[in-house]
Amino acid sequence: MAREQQHAVVVGGGVIGICCAYFLSKHGARVTVLERDEVGKGASYGSAGVIAPGHAPINKPGRVKQALKSVFDPLSPLYVAPRWDPALAQWLLTFSRNCTAGHLDRSMRALSSVGHATTSLFQELVSEEELDCDFRREGYFEVYLTDRGLHAARGEATVMRQHGFRPEVLDGAALREREAALNDSVLGGIFYPEAATLNPYRFVLEMAERTRRQGAELLTGAEVVEILEDRGRLRGVRTLDGDAIAADTLVLATGAYGGALARQLGYRLPLQAAKGYHRDRDPREGETPALRHTCMLGENSVFCTPMNGFVRFAGTLEFSGINHDIRRPRLEQLTRVAARYLDGVGEAVSRSEWCGLRPCLPDGLPALGPVPGHPSVFVATGHAMLGLTLGPMTGKLIAEYIIDGAPSLDLAAFRADRFR
Repeated sequence: MAREQQHAVVVGGGVIGICCAYFLSKHGARVTVLERDEVGKGASYGSAGVIAPGHAPINKPGRVKQALKSVFDPLSPLYVAPRWDPALAQWLLTFSRNCTAGHLDRSMRALSSVGHATTSLFQELVSEEELDCDFRREGYFEVYLTDRGLHAARGEATVMRQHGFRPEVLDGAALREREAALNDSVLGGIFYPEAATLNPYRFVLEMAERTRRQGAELLTGAEVVEILEDRGRLRGVRTLDGDAIAADTLVLATGAYGGALARQLGYRLPLQAAKGYHRDRDPREGETPALRHTCMLGENSVFCTPMNGFVRFAGTLEFSGINHDIRRPRLEQLTRVAARYLDGVGEAVSRSEWCGLRPCLPDGLPALGPVPGHPSVFVATGHAMLGLTLGPMTGKLIAEYIIDGAPSLDLAAFRADRFR
């Protein structure tokens, strides 16, 4: 049984941290969230806003061969900025070793167990908490210009069916019947009916407000720099301003910044920051957005998501370190390639431009659970491109772990000690 009113400190105010705080406070814990910047302003702020249950991790068979052709091309979907970085080199080596059919099958089994409950949990939260976040449970289309791309997509759809999902293969004509903005160059694609979309920043802000209503305290501008222990027992944390905050339980939901605090406990978490970009486009005055349904442009890995009167173009994986430098050619590529698939997008007006850092582990799966040797300290990071998708389920499972002593789903594949 949980201790009465145990104090849980959650480090990180993105979608993962806020969802952990929400479910912990809902379970009766006293919760304090410490966010180094502002709530929801990290990777959560500008993601594509797509909830994609059942999708494979970034490690896929053939990924290395595919990447080697263009990995140093600054306009490719996957880009590694050339530099001397032994940690990144080791990460890439481990990543390549995990791009196998066996690893994909194990990963899909683990992600499917979480993914099947994901969209329904979002629906429950939006309905029960009356969240204003433009939630749409309409699926999305993954569209292709080439036979090669479509063939690979059909293979991935087959894998998803094996794990209980229902992707639908469509030819170009059928796609254009459902989404008129797709042009005649699109040969075909896949419809993913279990998927949903929302405005990710609005979702995090709304969840943060509901978390406050449950009694949690959310502190911004509070950067945690030290974990406080006494003879191996957690006592709390210290912030950059020198404030010491006591804690019975600590959750590290710090995204791409999670490695430093974990190292204080002698725990190696091989995180790499994968930069993503977005461009938001408004329609011309007096017009509505040409795109009605979310589409992923398959060969270029760009999501196009309609949101409250504008369209977000988001994507890319860029390994260039922890920084927020925008590489203009990569940013502009998002809308440039969209014109190959969609009519009307080139005439839209830019509304905002952004980049953010996704936390990636070399096996493509998040780390969820207690830090080895430190049973009161939990990690919840490494979600890569599935942070929004897995956010609520992560929060629910971490809260169950802390309050009940065990999560309701098997998290063995996500255990935090697998990199020791």
